[in-house]
Amino acid sequence: MTDSFTYLDAASAEPLHPAAREVLLAAADQGYADPRRLHRPARNAGLLLANAREVVAQALGVRRDEVLFTSSGTAAVQAGLLGLGSRGIAHTAVEHQAVIDAARWSQRSPVTELAVDREARVEVAAVAEAVGEAVGEAVGEGDVDVVAVQQANHEVGTLQPLEEVASAAGPAALFVDACASMGRLPLPGVGDVVAGSARKWGGPGGVGVLVVRRSARWRWPFPGEEWSRTDQGFTNIPGALAAAAALQAVVAEREEINARQHELVALVRERVAAEIPDVDVAGPAEGRLPHLVTFSALYVDGEALVTALDRLGAGVASGSACTSDTREPSRVLAAMGALTHGNVRLSLTRDTTREDVERVLDALPGIVKDLRAEAGL
Repeated sequence: MTDSFTYLDAASAEPLHPAAREVLLAAADQGYADPRRLHRPARNAGLLLANAREVVAQALGVRRDEVLFTSSGTAAVQAGLLGLGSRGIAHTAVEHQAVIDAARWSQRSPVTELAVDREARVEVAAVAEAVGEAVGEAVGEGDVDVVAVQQANHEVGTLQPLEEVASAAGPAALFVDACASMGRLPLPGVGDVVAGSARKWGGPGGVGVLVVRRSARWRWPFPGEEWSRTDQGFTNIPGALAAAAALQAVVAEREEINARQHELVALVRERVAAEIPDVDVAGPAEGRLPHLVTFSALYVDGEALVTALDRLGAGVASGSACTSDTREPSRVLAAMGALTHGNVRLSLTRDTTREDVERVLDALPGIVKDLRAEAGL
């Protein structure tokens, strides 16, 4: 692995898709003007923005006027969640930190955490209870009027039962964080508002997508002019167009790539469990994202494992995927009752090969053994 670098952190940021690279360079020369102005460069920019919106809408299977662009996936999550409801928020215990931060910042009451099982799947009965309805028996309207449930977990890949969640949530609005899954999976058929992040599917950083259903009671939640159902501020037009091109390409190729990635992740799960003692592979073998897998090795520091792999030419992630700079144990793994010590997440790019994966797997047992020996174990 020393001759070339094997990047296995696509869940943080997928390398720029070739389709996005071509469009980004071309659009930079034409998409610089403010599309809200009346002069010719502005009209050209407006046409590019409209084209980006149309391509995204077609790729996701939604209306063009339901697509908004934001400055990032985090911005899409925060605006999407906070623009719904007015009372309490319920969110799963394994949501991305952006959801939890937005719920706390809102100062709404109550903010309820929904329990998950050992595979990080939300307990549907907890959703019904949070919104004031028992399963199959209405008991009146509760204080929670927004439920936030991700389509797929960003650390262990678990797909959430969104149809069941939507049914259990009843009259409450449903916010879906699809940042980890948008493009890789079909857009969920439920959810008043759905958020995505372009850098997760091979678009440029600094572009988020917010899908606001026409039936949703949603409003722009931050100070300033009421933007309602238009992009907030000055849209990154070249970035939006490149993100749209990447999304279109990813959707067209995902059946083939997902099948290949599922096979490679299954290989990782099998070999890690068989070849490394005292290891916990997190999340389900089925009903998951195709491209990522997380495991924890007992008696090994996750940061040390990441550093050792980096020296050998492989890039992986460790710790909480959304708060790794705090060096705190993964909130997701703790919530699902999994081992939090010494965890690493491997996430495959569209170009990751079996040879890439096997080189890492061949090195892992020796690295873990050496790190344990250094710790005196």
